Amino acid sequence: MNRSFSVFAGVASIALALVLSTPISSSAQISPSDQISAPANISAPVKISHKMSTAKINARAQMSTAAKQKQPHRLAVQVDVNDPAVMNLALNNVSNAAQYYSELGQKVEIELVAFGPGLHMLRDDTSPVKARIKSMSETMPNLTFAACGNTRENMTRAEAKDIPIIPQAKVVKSGVIRLMELQERGWSYLRP
Repeated sequence: MNRSFSVFAGVASIALALVLSTPISSSAQISPSDQISAPANISAPVKISHKMSTAKINARAQMSTAAKQKQPHRLAVQVDVNDPAVMNLALNNVSNAAQYYSELGQKVEIELVAFGPGLHMLRDDTSPVKARIKSMSETMPNLTFAACGNTRENMTRAEAKDIPIIPQAKVVKSGVIRLMELQERGWSYLRP
């Protein structure tokens, strides 16, 4: 909801700046009494130079981006299938996002949440990508992995053994709830 409001506020700011900076032709003079009432009383078309409006929009976008740089970007990635191709795709997405924002000099926090059959990605005994996860964790301090505790408990019962989780992952009560909570805090969501 915060991002939606921010986008709306940004668009409204741009529109207001364009309206306030656009000269009004002599055929559309506004009397002092009209200035107090709603601006809907202006009926003459207002011409806006394309170059001028594009420059103002670009300037506003740059200011908006600069203001947001203080808060890191946040990405929640879901893995819920036991498929090495999907697991590698998720890690590629994570790596690409981290590299993109690093090149811009901006921070990004990324959390990959695995549940259901996707928990195999974070299992120490079955993960086809655990070496890659270890390597990425060493070079990306803002990358975290969350393993679903509910799935782990179900696998423990089904397999009649303790399910080991890789050391780079933390166990959360529920992977689905973890994703919900991250999204409620404004994190962007990705399911490769």
